Amino acid sequence: MQSKRCPPRGAIGLSGLLVVLAASAQSQPLSPPPSGVLALNTSASVEVTKDVLAVVFSVTREGADAQAVQSGLKQALDAALTEARKLAKSGQVEVQTGNFSLYPRYANPGKGGQAVISGWQGTAELTVQGRDIQAIAQLSGRIQTMTIARVGYTLSREARDKVEADVSAQAIARWRAKAALMAQQFGYGGYNVREVNVGIHDLQPQPMSMQMMGRAQSAAAEALPTEAGKGEVTATVSGSAQMTR
Repeated sequence: MQSKRCPPRGAIGLSGLLVVLAASAQSQPLSPPPSGVLALNTSASVEVTKDVLAVVFSVTREGADAQAVQSGLKQALDAALTEARKLAKSGQVEVQTGNFSLYPRYANPGKGGQAVISGWQGTAELTVQGRDIQAIAQLSGRIQTMTIARVGYTLSREARDKVEADVSAQAIARWRAKAALMAQQFGYGGYNVREVNVGIHDLQPQPMSMQMMGRAQSAAAEALPTEAGKGEVTATVSGSAQMTR
């Protein structure tokens, strides 16, 4: 007589657990979607004078020999660094080397031929930036081995921090006023804040090229004319409010 095999205890326990969970899920009614919820977005901006000047110097060399081109770039960069380091001061004038590249140029061999290297070209960059506007403007006329490629003003972290609290308070006040007004217009007595997100950013334009500025650097040791202009720090508040009776 063939005996019946009993399923393992673990299998029976798991099956029973699944049945209990299924019955529990069916017995709990689904919560209705929230009603009387407003989605709101507001923003506020504060204008502030940009206080950091950034000048990017560049130099280009080309020739038949790669080592000679590279050596010419290094000499031009070293000479510019020597002048810039005389004015370097933490927080006021910062000096930083940038792109340094060397790449071959190829001659067109014609049909069926293989391109061959006909020469080499390289570029090097140096960035000088800081809050000592006068010193940086004067430096632009003293560096003779590189030319100005780009010029731009930005907003320092210190200047941005000074207006963050003010612009945030304005944006939040506008959000709360808008929530109260909308709740009233919908026939509610007030509102409760559900969730909000506050973001702060400033508009930082890209440095302008000398062509865009409409002038080229003079060979004479003349200071670079500059004008800081204004920037904006903007706070945005987005979130939702639960209107209440």
